[in-house]
Amino acid sequence: MTNRISHRIDGKAWAGVPERSGEVFDPATGSVQSSVDFASISEVAEAVSAASRALPAWRNASLAARTRVLFAFRELLSARKGELAKIITSEHGKVESDAAGEIARAIENVEYACGAAQMLKGGYSESASTGIDVYSMLQPLGVVGVISPFNFPAMVPLWFVPNAIACGNTVVLKPSEKDPSAANFIADLFAEAGLPSGVLNVLHGDKVAVDGLLEHPDVKAISFVGSTPIARYVYRTGTANGKRVQALGGAKNHMVVLPDADLDLAADAAVSAGFGSAGERCMAVSVVVAVDPIGDELVAKIADRISRLRVGDGSRPSSEMGPLVTAAHHQRVTSYVDAGLSSGASLVVDGRGIAVDGAAEGFWLGPTLFDHVRPEMSIYTDEIFGPVLSVARVPGYEEALALVNRNPYGNGTAIYTGDGGAARRFQHEVEVGMVGVNVPIPVPVGYYSFGGWKDSLFGDTHAYGPEGFHFFTRTKVVTSRWLDPSHGGVNLGFPRND
Repeated sequence: MTNRISHRIDGKAWAGVPERSGEVFDPATGSVQSSVDFASISEVAEAVSAASRALPAWRNASLAARTRVLFAFRELLSARKGELAKIITSEHGKVESDAAGEIARAIENVEYACGAAQMLKGGYSESASTGIDVYSMLQPLGVVGVISPFNFPAMVPLWFVPNAIACGNTVVLKPSEKDPSAANFIADLFAEAGLPSGVLNVLHGDKVAVDGLLEHPDVKAISFVGSTPIARYVYRTGTANGKRVQALGGAKNHMVVLPDADLDLAADAAVSAGFGSAGERCMAVSVVVAVDPIGDELVAKIADRISRLRVGDGSRPSSEMGPLVTAAHHQRVTSYVDAGLSSGASLVVDGRGIAVDGAAEGFWLGPTLFDHVRPEMSIYTDEIFGPVLSVARVPGYEEALALVNRNPYGNGTAIYTGDGGAARRFQHEVEVGMVGVNVPIPVPVGYYSFGGWKDSLFGDTHAYGPEGFHFFTRTKVVTSRWLDPSHGGVNLGFPRND
């Protein structure tokens, strides 16, 4: 009998009978390990209602009370990160070191949210006009929804939830149905940290749950991370229903390697950034842009490193890359290998049929490398979201920059070079939201904000950091004049001195 995973509503496990459910797999074995309840519109309403009931008390809680909960949660998360890493590996498939790295970045965001008292200061202008003061306040939005993806089941929820609750909002979190247990673990830790019931609710499910949150009149804002087509849908549907929306979409991240670069460093970066977490991350390097004449040497170095990469069950310490998350995703990613071959790209390393340290029934695809990839090929245009790395060759810097800027995505990019002037020019000219200079995955630390440009972001606010606090608050400006009876003003009942 498989384990049942259900919602967390109003501080407790949901006890109802689901109309529908889904299967949660162990990607390393291909077997079903759990069932997850799928919410109906009724459960969406129940979760939003719980969040609405909890809102008045939580928004009126002092900043000190809110931050005490966040500090306590931070300590619990740090103490139990090993347990959470195992949960992530068991349902997502990534190796435990990747899961541990994900949790470390999540803790950064929690620590930043602990500074809510500093971030939620308003402004004050004395005597803006004669006898008039003007000041601003940052107030919570109300009930907010967070819809998170499968690839970072702990980190992405913790991009949003800590800032949202620090600002005085209440939250309904809808994690991916592919790996839902991390969200429940996080909710349980928040409860243990003293978060009142109803402030954080976890709702499992699929499009029914998503649409329910997008359309519910009491949900004031939506934070989403996922593919670009769904991000566009979430943005359009949410804004049409009067909500504030930040919808982070897909990516096709390029890493430009100039001829003066340290090619060993660049090759190491291409492998770690292209195949870490089996390429299932929006900041993965998808395209290496080799600037002549270093293409042959760089491709050889990348291929050599791939040959030494150990693929296997993520729970085994020897594994450096795990399986893909589901059989359906494995089939989709593998189809791109066939498409790359049929379009004329050179298959340098074929990850199909690779020998792995794990059960044969797992969802395995080894690191795959294509060379001489052209912009019209689907392996270049599409976000594959798997361990498929493409190398495109260009004659010079200008062509490399133009290739990156023509791409409809603008999430992350990197440049490898020893030339400070070229790097400075690139970071100024490239039309991408996050840039790495000799850093392959330029994910900002917790006190900056994460987000791309173009088709990688719908809405005008990035995730976490300063923009996270901005997203989860609205500004109220007060213009105030107090008439002083001692100076000829109206007597408001205060005693006079004359």
